[in-house]
Amino acid sequence: MHIRKAQEKDLPALLEIYNYEVVNGCATLDLNPRTMEEWQAWYKAHNVDNHPLYVCIVDGKAAGYASLSQYRLKEAYRSTVELSIYVAPNHRREGLAAAMMEFLINEAKADPSIHCVVSVITSGNEASRALHEKFGFEFCGTIREVGRKFGRYIGIDNYCLIVE
Repeated sequence: MHIRKAQEKDLPALLEIYNYEVVNGCATLDLNPRTMEEWQAWYKAHNVDNHPLYVCIVDGKAAGYASLSQYRLKEAYRSTVELSIYVAPNHRREGLAAAMMEFLINEAKADPSIHCVVSVITSGNEASRALHEKFGFEFCGTIREVGRKFGRYIGIDNYCLIVE
């Protein structure tokens, strides 16, 4: 396994990983699979400023990805980034999420423009909660029943880590 900056050639694999979760899970509250055109726009918003995008390679193929994205549009939020980690279903429970989490936190700590890393986790995702707590993220509150997917209301749990 190794982690490197994502490249445009990785987009089909990253899109497949994300869309699997759109269709089958609740790690994202997107309801409709993303298109390649949408994913290209998402890609272009990364690896600029303090918004890196990395891919985790296993046996020569993308097995997951991790990003720090814009948290909010208002200028005062520039030093805050939102963390996302997705792992292909056939590579879960192999330690990839922890490896990418550690890698991203180190990248955030090395970037003087980043002060706070925020993560929004679907309520009830115990594996993600445990991962964030393992790396020192602080629970900052729940927004109950904020989204609706698979016929039920779903809440989100907010976590943050100060990296300065």
